[in-house]
Amino acid sequence: MWKAIRLVLLSLCLSVVASGVALAETVDINAADAPTLAEQLTGIGETRARAIVDYRESNGAFASVEALTEVDGIGTATLENNRDRLTVGDN
Repeated sequence: MWKAIRLVLLSLCLSVVASGVALAETVDINAADAPTLAEQLTGIGETRARAIVDYRESNGAFASVEALTEVDGIGTATLENNRDRLTVGDN
């Protein structure tokens, strides 16, 4: 019985790790829609995600990940918390 419980717990742990890896995928700030930005980035809710998309539509593609701080409400702390997940793709 304990062996079966350990196998179930191991399976659950592996599932959690696998889902965490999926959440760590990169996000192209020049292509992602607002729901994707809000879901995948730390500290970015629906309002800020919409602001990122609106900024991109008004000003063109982001030239760099650092340019994200030009969006109202996105500061250096938010940038640093997400830097490893951000990309600018083709602009």
